[in-house]
Amino acid sequence: MSTSSIEPIARMAAQLARLPGIGRKSAQRLAYHIAGMPEDEVHALAAAIWQGRKAVHFCSICGNYAQEDTCLICQDEKRKNGQICVVRDPRDVAAMERMRDYTGRYHVLGGTLSPMSGIGPDQIRIRELLSRLSSEEVEEVILATNPDIEGEATAAYIARLIKPMGIRVTRIAHGVPVGSDLEYADEITLSKAMEGRRDM
Repeated sequence: MSTSSIEPIARMAAQLARLPGIGRKSAQRLAYHIAGMPEDEVHALAAAIWQGRKAVHFCSICGNYAQEDTCLICQDEKRKNGQICVVRDPRDVAAMERMRDYTGRYHVLGGTLSPMSGIGPDQIRIRELLSRLSSEEVEEVILATNPDIEGEATAAYIARLIKPMGIRVTRIAHGVPVGSDLEYADEITLSKAMEGRRDM
Protein backbone atom coordinates (compact mmCIF):
# COMPACT_ATOMS: atom_id res chain seq x y z
CA MET A 1 0.00 0.00 0.00
CA SER A 2 1.54 3.37 -1.05
CA THR A 3 1.57 6.29 1.36
CA SER A 4 -0.39 8.40 -1.16
CA SER A 5 -3.41 6.14 -0.61
CA ILE A 6 -3.33 6.38 3.21
CA GLU A 7 -6.72 7.90 3.91
CA PRO A 8 -5.83 10.23 6.86
CA ILE A 9 -2.96 11.82 4.88
CA ALA A 10 -5.17 12.18 1.81
CA ARG A 11 -7.89 13.79 3.97
CA MET A 12 -5.39 16.26 5.49
CA ALA A 13 -4.04 17.11 2.03
CA ALA A 14 -7.56 17.67 0.68
CA GLN A 15 -8.35 20.14 3.48
CA LEU A 16 -5.02 21.96 3.16
CA ALA A 17 -5.52 22.29 -0.62
CA ARG A 18 -8.64 24.37 0.09
CA LEU A 19 -6.46 27.17 1.49
CA PRO A 20 -5.57 30.02 -0.90
CA GLY A 21 -2.14 29.70 -2.49
CA ILE A 22 -1.80 26.00 -1.55
CA GLY A 23 -1.79 23.73 -4.58
CA ARG A 24 -2.28 19.95 -4.57
CA LYS A 25 1.45 19.17 -4.32
CA SER A 26 2.09 21.73 -1.57
CA ALA A 27 -0.90 20.39 0.35
CA GLN A 28 0.45 16.85 0.06
CA ARG A 29 3.91 17.97 1.26
CA LEU A 30 2.34 19.73 4.24
CA ALA A 31 0.19 16.70 5.06
CA TYR A 32 3.28 14.44 5.06
CA HIS A 33 5.11 16.96 7.24
CA ILE A 34 2.24 17.12 9.74
CA ALA A 35 2.02 13.32 9.81
CA GLY A 36 5.69 13.20 10.86
CA MET A 37 5.46 15.92 13.53
CA PRO A 38 5.40 15.08 17.26
CA GLU A 39 1.80 14.80 18.50
CA ASP A 40 2.14 17.70 20.95
CA GLU A 41 3.25 20.04 18.13
CA VAL A 42 0.33 18.94 15.94
CA HIS A 43 -2.03 19.54 18.84
CA ALA A 44 -0.55 23.03 19.42
CA LEU A 45 -0.93 23.85 15.71
CA ALA A 46 -4.54 22.66 15.59
CA ALA A 47 -5.36 24.50 18.84
CA ALA A 48 -3.81 27.76 17.56
CA ILE A 49 -5.88 27.57 14.36
CA TRP A 50 -9.10 26.74 16.21
CA GLN A 51 -8.62 29.30 19.01
CA GLY A 52 -7.49 31.96 16.54
CA ARG A 53 -10.60 31.47 14.45
CA LYS A 54 -12.85 31.64 17.51
CA ALA A 55 -11.13 34.76 18.91
CA VAL A 56 -11.16 36.85 15.73
CA HIS A 57 -14.30 38.58 14.47
CA PHE A 58 -15.19 41.70 12.48
CA CYS A 59 -14.86 45.21 13.93
CA SER A 60 -18.31 46.67 14.57
CA ILE A 61 -17.23 50.00 13.05
CA CYS A 62 -15.00 49.33 10.04
CA GLY A 63 -15.27 45.58 9.37
CA ASN A 64 -11.55 44.88 9.91
CA TYR A 65 -10.47 41.85 11.95
CA ALA A 66 -10.66 42.46 15.69
CA GLN A 67 -10.33 40.64 19.00
CA GLU A 68 -12.65 43.04 20.79
CA ASP A 69 -15.80 44.81 19.59
CA THR A 70 -13.67 47.32 17.69
CA CYS A 71 -10.27 46.89 16.02
CA LEU A 72 -7.05 48.56 17.18
CA ILE A 73 -7.20 51.13 14.36
CA CYS A 74 -10.72 52.29 15.28
CA GLN A 75 -9.64 52.45 18.93
CA ASP A 76 -6.64 54.66 18.10
CA GLU A 77 -7.65 58.25 18.90
CA LYS A 78 -4.63 59.58 16.97
CA ARG A 79 -6.04 58.35 13.65
CA LYS A 80 -7.64 61.04 11.48
CA ASN A 81 -11.42 60.78 11.50
CA GLY A 82 -11.67 62.95 8.39
CA GLN A 83 -10.40 60.25 6.00
CA ILE A 84 -11.82 56.81 5.33
CA CYS A 85 -9.97 54.39 3.05
CA VAL A 86 -12.33 51.84 1.52
CA VAL A 87 -10.82 48.39 0.86
CA ARG A 88 -12.10 44.96 -0.13
CA ASP A 89 -11.07 42.88 2.89
CA PRO A 90 -8.94 42.89 6.07
CA ARG A 91 -5.86 41.69 4.18
CA ASP A 92 -5.90 45.00 2.31
CA VAL A 93 -5.94 46.92 5.61
CA ALA A 94 -2.80 45.02 6.60
CA ALA A 95 -1.19 45.87 3.23
CA MET A 96 -2.02 49.58 3.54
CA GLU A 97 -0.74 49.67 7.14
CA ARG A 98 2.63 48.26 6.04
CA MET A 99 3.43 51.46 4.12
CA ARG A 100 3.06 53.50 7.38
CA ASP A 101 2.03 56.67 5.49
CA TYR A 102 -1.73 56.53 5.88
CA THR A 103 -3.07 57.85 9.20
CA GLY A 104 -6.80 57.82 8.53
CA ARG A 105 -9.41 55.16 9.18
CA TYR A 106 -10.72 52.27 7.09
CA HIS A 107 -13.91 50.73 5.87
CA VAL A 108 -13.78 47.07 4.83
CA LEU A 109 -16.42 46.11 2.26
CA GLY A 110 -16.06 42.36 2.68
CA GLY A 111 -15.98 41.83 -1.08
CA THR A 112 -16.57 43.65 -4.36
CA LEU A 113 -19.53 43.91 -6.71
CA SER A 114 -19.70 40.91 -9.02
CA PRO A 115 -23.07 40.41 -10.75
CA MET A 116 -21.79 37.20 -12.40
CA SER A 117 -21.25 35.72 -8.91
CA GLY A 118 -24.49 37.14 -7.55
CA ILE A 119 -22.75 39.74 -5.37
CA GLY A 120 -24.68 43.00 -5.43
CA PRO A 121 -24.62 46.13 -3.23
CA ASP A 122 -26.61 44.38 -0.48
CA GLN A 123 -24.04 41.58 -0.15
CA ILE A 124 -21.15 43.88 0.77
CA ARG A 125 -20.87 46.61 3.43
CA ILE A 126 -21.90 49.64 1.32
CA ARG A 127 -24.92 50.47 3.49
CA GLU A 128 -22.66 50.52 6.57
CA LEU A 129 -20.26 52.90 4.78
CA LEU A 130 -23.07 55.34 3.92
CA SER A 131 -24.26 55.17 7.51
CA ARG A 132 -20.78 56.08 8.77
CA LEU A 133 -20.57 58.99 6.33
CA SER A 134 -23.84 60.44 7.59
CA SER A 135 -22.87 60.10 11.26
CA GLU A 136 -19.11 60.91 11.22
CA GLU A 137 -17.33 64.07 10.06
CA VAL A 138 -15.62 62.77 6.92
CA GLU A 139 -13.85 65.03 4.43
CA GLU A 140 -12.45 62.41 2.05
CA VAL A 141 -13.24 58.84 1.06
CA ILE A 142 -10.28 57.09 -0.60
CA LEU A 143 -11.38 54.17 -2.78
CA ALA A 144 -8.63 51.54 -2.63
CA THR A 145 -10.32 48.50 -4.11
CA ASN A 146 -8.14 46.34 -6.36
CA PRO A 147 -7.53 47.63 -9.91
CA ASP A 148 -9.44 44.78 -11.55
CA ILE A 149 -12.90 44.75 -13.20
CA GLU A 150 -14.82 44.13 -9.97
CA GLY A 151 -12.72 46.62 -7.99
CA GLU A 152 -13.15 49.37 -10.58
CA ALA A 153 -16.92 48.74 -10.85
CA THR A 154 -17.25 48.83 -7.06
CA ALA A 155 -15.24 52.09 -6.81
CA ALA A 156 -17.35 53.75 -9.53
CA TYR A 157 -20.60 52.61 -7.89
CA ILE A 158 -19.58 53.91 -4.44
CA ALA A 159 -18.32 57.21 -5.90
CA ARG A 160 -21.73 57.81 -7.51
CA LEU A 161 -23.43 57.26 -4.15
CA ILE A 162 -21.09 59.51 -2.16
CA LYS A 163 -20.66 62.51 -4.49
CA PRO A 164 -24.13 63.97 -3.76
CA MET A 165 -23.17 64.02 -0.05
CA GLY A 166 -20.54 66.71 -0.76
CA ILE A 167 -17.64 64.52 0.40
CA ARG A 168 -14.42 64.39 -1.63
CA VAL A 169 -14.03 60.98 -3.28
CA THR A 170 -10.60 59.90 -4.55
CA ARG A 171 -9.25 56.74 -6.17
CA ILE A 172 -5.74 55.45 -5.51
CA ALA A 173 -3.44 55.85 -8.52
CA HIS A 174 -2.55 52.84 -10.59
CA GLY A 175 0.98 52.41 -9.35
CA VAL A 176 -0.63 49.11 -8.40
CA PRO A 177 -0.56 46.93 -11.56
CA VAL A 178 -3.96 46.34 -13.16
CA GLY A 179 -5.31 42.92 -12.26
CA SER A 180 -3.16 42.55 -9.14
CA ASP A 181 -4.17 42.40 -5.45
CA LEU A 182 -3.21 45.07 -2.90
CA GLU A 183 -2.00 42.45 -0.43
CA TYR A 184 0.85 41.52 -2.82
CA ALA A 185 1.94 45.11 -3.54
CA ASP A 186 5.07 46.42 -1.83
CA GLU A 187 5.01 49.39 0.53
CA ILE A 188 6.64 51.82 -1.94
CA THR A 189 4.13 51.00 -4.70
CA LEU A 190 1.23 51.45 -2.29
CA SER A 191 2.67 54.70 -0.98
CA LYS A 192 3.01 56.10 -4.51
CA ALA A 193 -0.51 54.93 -5.35
CA MET A 194 -1.85 56.75 -2.29
CA GLU A 195 0.12 59.93 -3.11
CA GLY A 196 -1.14 59.94 -6.67
CA ARG A 197 -4.82 59.33 -5.86
CA ARG A 198 -7.24 61.25 -8.06
CA ASP A 199 -10.68 62.74 -7.61
CA MET A 200 -13.55 60.68 -8.92
